[in-house]
Amino acid sequence: MSDKLRSICVFCGARPGKNPAHAQAARDFGRTLAQNGWRLVYGAGDIGLMGEVARAAQEAGATAMGIIPTHLIGLEKGRRQVTQFVITEDMHERKKVMFMNSDAVVVLPGGAGSLDEFFEVLTWAQIGLHRKPILLLDVQGYWQPLVSLLQHIVAEGFADTSMLGLFQVVPDVPAAEARLQSAFAR
Repeated sequence: MSDKLRSICVFCGARPGKNPAHAQAARDFGRTLAQNGWRLVYGAGDIGLMGEVARAAQEAGATAMGIIPTHLIGLEKGRRQVTQFVITEDMHERKKVMFMNSDAVVVLPGGAGSLDEFFEVLTWAQIGLHRKPILLLDVQGYWQPLVSLLQHIVAEGFADTSMLGLFQVVPDVPAAEARLQSAFAR
């Protein structure tokens, strides 16, 4: 594996969700980042799955870069105990800064914001702006409705089949770790 510091952008919920498996996956993934010497790049929130992944990563020794827009500092309880804390003007700048500082994107369970973030990086890949790995961490099948929707979009002719190859669906944290290790070994 390369000596280069790898950074993983994690998009996930600012809420914990109802299924405790989602919070457990966030904690497990945070620890996995540290065990591999990868830096966490995330939305800087100290709540929901964002807080879970950040606390676990940092407690296990990972560095973390948190990026938050000014209007969410109070709402998402910006976690300032990160290695690098960046405040942006808006959500668009937040996504751009997160993406630019990452070598790969992993999407854990989340809501509309996580979908927005996923679709933005997927669209950028679709139009050739990047070739970074994009993983959907499909904890207990959480992302299966999204995968079905994307297949439907292709079947209806609104996207080429190649779009489905721009992201990978992984069932659990060990599978995500293996995919990232493989991508970084190239």
